[in-house]
Amino acid sequence: MLQDLQVLEIPTKTNFRGINTREIAIFHGPNGWSEFSPFIEYGDAEAKVWLKAALEGAYKPHPKLAREKIEINATLPKVEVNKVEEILNLFPGAKVVKIKFDDFSKDAILIEKVLEVLPQARIRLDINGGWSLDSARKNLELILAKYLQFIDYFEQPCERLSELKTLKSEFGIKIAADESIRKNLDSDLSSLREYVDIAIIKWQPIGGFRAAQELVKLIGLPVVVSSALESGLGISKGLELAGALDVDLACGLGTVGLLESDIVNEPLEISNGEIAISPRTPNLKAIEKFQASEERRTWWISRISRIMESGGFDEYLN
Repeated sequence: MLQDLQVLEIPTKTNFRGINTREIAIFHGPNGWSEFSPFIEYGDAEAKVWLKAALEGAYKPHPKLAREKIEINATLPKVEVNKVEEILNLFPGAKVVKIKFDDFSKDAILIEKVLEVLPQARIRLDINGGWSLDSARKNLELILAKYLQFIDYFEQPCERLSELKTLKSEFGIKIAADESIRKNLDSDLSSLREYVDIAIIKWQPIGGFRAAQELVKLIGLPVVVSSALESGLGISKGLELAGALDVDLACGLGTVGLLESDIVNEPLEISNGEIAISPRTPNLKAIEKFQASEERRTWWISRISRIMESGGFDEYLN
């Protein structure tokens, strides 16, 4: 794995999750190219799950697909309102828009602008667990009073499952869980359907194809497969996962457009709001352009070596 490891630094078009550069590692195995890209601030324990996915993607057979294309949603980061239309244009044909959302008083203007550009759009608001129960109630009252008919669901409005269940009961809204899943993979998630309506599943943070398929079967909820701001190599695995799960909901897998450039030879083109599922390979010119320093490569090699020394990877490499 480490022999042909490439570490890349790809600028983003907007400030996404507080970063302006996406740092990733890519490598090749008998079943194709794969990507390992936990965010820099993640500790080894969390990154270990991502590494299992990355190794599976390169060294193990991929799942059987139930479809050839995946419907995607547009993803709108926290941007100035004059940038909204430009961002939405990166997702041609998308009928659903996911908005990173903090507070009604500051971010309702983003909903307004989205509906101005796409009057029939379905809106998903992603709060990333940022509301207390009280602030959630206040924000939901304001949002639902004005935009109820456009709302698809609220993604992780609060951190605790008990709070999500309360909001679901009090407001009769659909709630999707993201952090409640990927940050609690060691917990018993079999009762998750009692708290939320939809599961957000991500290829790397969940631990790869098999782990995701087993989890989806366990929780028994409708699924949205989403990205972790990966390159086209990582996104292609997310598309395969969505195709294997035969999801019916638009997935958050169009985010490569938020990067300055992709790094693959086979572009993840969005046509009529869909992306075709197919293997992707890295473009040599792009690899050269975004090559990280030797210091950063050494940092990633040290990170990977340290994680692998903790054990639990034999099944992926044998």
